[in-house]
Amino acid sequence: MSKIKSKKVIVPVVIVVCIAAIVVYSKFFAGGAINDHSEKYKGVDLSVTDTDFGRSDTYTKYIGKDEFKDAASPKAEINVDLFKYKSAEGAEKVSVGGEENVLQMAEQGYTQWDIDVPEEGFYNIYVEYFPVEGRGISIERELKINDEVPFSGADAISFKRVYSDATEIKKDNQGNEIRPTQKENPTWQATYLSDSTGYEKEPYKFYFKKGKNTLRLTGVNEPFAVRKLVIKNKGDNPSYEEYAKENAEALAVAAPNGYSQKIQGEDAQRRSSPSLYASYDRNSGSTEPKSIEKTKMNMTGGTQWRVAGDWIEFDIEVPEDAAYVIGIKGRQGYNRGFVATRTLSIDGEVPFEEVSEIQFTYSNTWKMTVLQDEKGNAYKFPLKKGKHTIRFSVTLGDFGKLLSGLTDSVGRMNDMYRKILVLTGSEPDEFRDYQIEKMFPDVIEGMDIEAKRLYKLVDDVIAYTGESSQQVSIAQTLANQMEEFVDRPDKIPNTLKNFKENISSLGTAINTLAETSLDIDYIALADSAQNLPEVTENGFDKMVHECQMFMNSFFSDSSSLGSVYEAGANTLDVWIVAGRDQSTILKTMVDDTFTPKTGIQVNVKLIDVATLLPAVVAGTGPDVALTVAQTEPVNYALRKASLDLSQFDDLDDVLSEYYPSSYESYKFNGGIYALPETQNYNVLFYRTDICEELGIEIPDTWDDLLKILPVLQKSNMQVAVPSVERKIGNTTNPDLANYYAQLYQRGGRLYKDDGKKVAIDEENAIKAFEFYTKLFTNYKLEKQYDFNNRFRSGEMPIGIADYSNFNTLTVFAPEIKGLWEFDLIPGMKREDGTINRAVQSWGTCSMMLSSTKDKNKSWEFMKWWASSDTQTRFGRELESVMGSSARYATANIKTFDSLSWGSKEAAILKEQWKEAFGLPEVAGGYYTSRHITNAIRKVMNENEDPRETIYDYSVTINEELEHKRAEFGLDN
Repeated sequence: MSKIKSKKVIVPVVIVVCIAAIVVYSKFFAGGAINDHSEKYKGVDLSVTDTDFGRSDTYTKYIGKDEFKDAASPKAEINVDLFKYKSAEGAEKVSVGGEENVLQMAEQGYTQWDIDVPEEGFYNIYVEYFPVEGRGISIERELKINDEVPFSGADAISFKRVYSDATEIKKDNQGNEIRPTQKENPTWQATYLSDSTGYEKEPYKFYFKKGKNTLRLTGVNEPFAVRKLVIKNKGDNPSYEEYAKENAEALAVAAPNGYSQKIQGEDAQRRSSPSLYASYDRNSGSTEPKSIEKTKMNMTGGTQWRVAGDWIEFDIEVPEDAAYVIGIKGRQGYNRGFVATRTLSIDGEVPFEEVSEIQFTYSNTWKMTVLQDEKGNAYKFPLKKGKHTIRFSVTLGDFGKLLSGLTDSVGRMNDMYRKILVLTGSEPDEFRDYQIEKMFPDVIEGMDIEAKRLYKLVDDVIAYTGESSQQVSIAQTLANQMEEFVDRPDKIPNTLKNFKENISSLGTAINTLAETSLDIDYIALADSAQNLPEVTENGFDKMVHECQMFMNSFFSDSSSLGSVYEAGANTLDVWIVAGRDQSTILKTMVDDTFTPKTGIQVNVKLIDVATLLPAVVAGTGPDVALTVAQTEPVNYALRKASLDLSQFDDLDDVLSEYYPSSYESYKFNGGIYALPETQNYNVLFYRTDICEELGIEIPDTWDDLLKILPVLQKSNMQVAVPSVERKIGNTTNPDLANYYAQLYQRGGRLYKDDGKKVAIDEENAIKAFEFYTKLFTNYKLEKQYDFNNRFRSGEMPIGIADYSNFNTLTVFAPEIKGLWEFDLIPGMKREDGTINRAVQSWGTCSMMLSSTKDKNKSWEFMKWWASSDTQTRFGRELESVMGSSARYATANIKTFDSLSWGSKEAAILKEQWKEAFGLPEVAGGYYTSRHITNAIRKVMNENEDPRETIYDYSVTINEELEHKRAEFGLDN
């Protein structure tokens, strides 16, 4: 009975506790009183000073300098005479964009002017520019005033390009509309120099002293032309009230009674990025035009329209001089608790302040957003009869200032973490009192003020968005944590790891908060708000739409893309092991280029990687397989399932656009069984700020690296070197890239006797193995780590990693922008004094199956796919669809020069690329990597002798290779 009674007591208590927890949780995430932390920072000076942790070169610190505190914003305008420059390189007078005598500046050049400023103070800089043809990336310039870059951000001022549809929207033979490709459509653009992250709502302010100043623009990326450069103050946008007074006469003219027109989102004429193309929405039954069975381009925007500064522009035409109202049928269904904001400009001007920050709150259904005041009175826009342009630009508005504060806070907390790390190490002794408050009183003081700043930012973010979110809760957790650290410094060591993880989480959360994706179905103009289209979508409508979608799923084949042809002698089946975006791009290119040129019809099918082998075994495989892993062609060749491409006379012509390293893995027994597609390799990433702080130079050789290790390790920092203990997710995925680099840099090789035996028992190979294992045994490098997070926090300021991490870090870690670079990997000195920087490469390929219906037609397709023109278009379209983080790792040398790499990064990648090597594939080759991994682990974990260990395993590997060659009937 007592047990039963206790249960009766416990159950209600548990229920009460759960209800209380739900109430607290709901209050927090509903922006209730629990989020009010004003008492914690009330009356506290939260301003950022030069003595604070964090970056000293931020824009906030620049404009807040004591020496500028009395600086005004003069009304003077200084028109710079473009051709009266003091000095220049790569500057020339040209005629471009319908203008004569404009200044064109080369990518690698600079132009410097002497400027006479009548009154000291802060000025904006206005530029009218023309984006001349280049590689298609954003134009960037470094700006210096009086020989100094004033702040971080001025070292890479960005200028947008202009894109439009290259063709009309077409249909495939199934009736699905095909997204049109994008082309550059350069036009003259006007802009004030501003923050490319969008954190600063207003254009940058630059301080000029009275009298003579120098202004210098230096090329970072891409050439561009300038016709006007003015130093002046932009001034504030007028309020609608002021705007209405100024345009009272025009606003009094009513539009035709009952007038209404729609401008469909998919009909946008121009955009700042090729990724802002028309797209297909099937999530709603009210999207215009609606289509369930077939793909129809019926909206614009989406997840790609989220980067601050990106814009979409529409041409409209009105019938009379009159005042019109504007509505936008939009949908922000991406982030609950977030606000997407856009700036409206008409004919190049933001008419008044109220439309500089149009807000779209979260909704998973379409809504008509009428441009109106808080009382519901629609704004009126006077338009002259004829054509006008309406532009919507992504802006973070006032929210950007909050994100800037959070980003700066992450930087300061990382500095605090690294300072504590010097004392405690990454794994502090839980029984030791480090007396951090005595050793680093500045850290405790910094945490105290930083906690209050974060509490203030949390309150401000919730006030702006109207509710809290998981991202905001991370900032509050950090504030709570630092508050506790200030009260109990002895708790810091035991929770230091958690503190670092929270900082990383906040950095990631900032990226999410900064994403303001938005869909646009159409823009509407009318004579009054009452005549704007009504947008409603109730529960019943949604249910009907979902039922229709469900029924359609039984009749559509989602794996076949684009035009589908009947099987026959003139039809190839091409399977691609990639994502749907890649597959769609490929099919579009096939249908509009390859098939019209050759007459060969191609069915493209998107498949899972595990599908290919069973299909080939069953005799139902494709003619050609794309994006295949580099280990597969030889595996298929051993089983006579792939064709030797050396039988084609023009193979050498195709391979002339590729380095031999890119197809080394596809060679076997005198043949070659695939064409390369992608090629990746490692480079050396490094934090410029930390290296400068510690006084260390970037290592050229491995000896140089060993020399700087003590300096880094003294500060409890590490170097990231690829390890066999690498994990991807929760799965161990050994990375032997650096072992192979050590082997080849010493002149070694992996196999001998035509792949019959391994060569890892040769003397130079044994030395490579000894050195590689000593990095982890003697020098204590970490075997397991998350490189991007630890590079971001500064724990691993130097690391060897795949060059594709450049794109990840650019997007993933905005708070360290400008504080890191990459270079060539360390190498071994040759006898002539040069450095051998050999680096392993890996990639994907295209392969022809032995079961192909027509090998000559399949070869025509493979040649077309491998050509530089095709690969260039594929790479550009892939990046335009998926963003810079999906930049194509092309193996084609010519294509690389056409991709969106900056000139500095491209030069380093091309130099390292020349020293890349590919690993040969042999029968039973998987035993080689498996046993080398085992040998390395035995030395690292069991402290075995490296020389004896690798010799023993080489015997084991050779035995396995011999058995495998016998299995496939190969000579031993």
